[in-house]
Amino acid sequence: VQLQASGGGLVQAGGSLRLSCAASGRTFSSYNMGWFRQAPGKEREFVSAISRSGGSTYYADSVKGRFTISRDNAKNSVYLQMNSLKPEDTAVYYCAASSISYGSGWYPAGTDYWGKGTQVTVSS
Repeated sequence: VQLQASGGGLVQAGGSLRLSCAASGRTFSSYNMGWFRQAPGKEREFVSAISRSGGSTYYADSVKGRFTISRDNAKNSVYLQMNSLKPEDTAVYYCAASSISYGSGWYPAGTDYWGKGTQVTVSS
């Protein structure tokens, strides 16, 4: 599976962005999908995940209530709607795929495939 993330950019605090991740291959619906982020000098951290069918979603406490993950298996895509953005959301965001369902306990080491990151910068 090859993943390509897009949609990052520069936004003011309180603004919104929508990240997209397009996947190649016919097995997209076989994978749990997620988003991670990595700020300068920090470790990559879990942001959100969605189950194969899209019926279950998971969020880090820091983004709960502000971010929404969704997927469209017909389009081989996963999305992250980010609202009420804060400066501390500034990071490179990566989409990820895993054949194992970790829920909110998904660690980077449990990822089968990574997409190239997209930069999100939130100014104060």
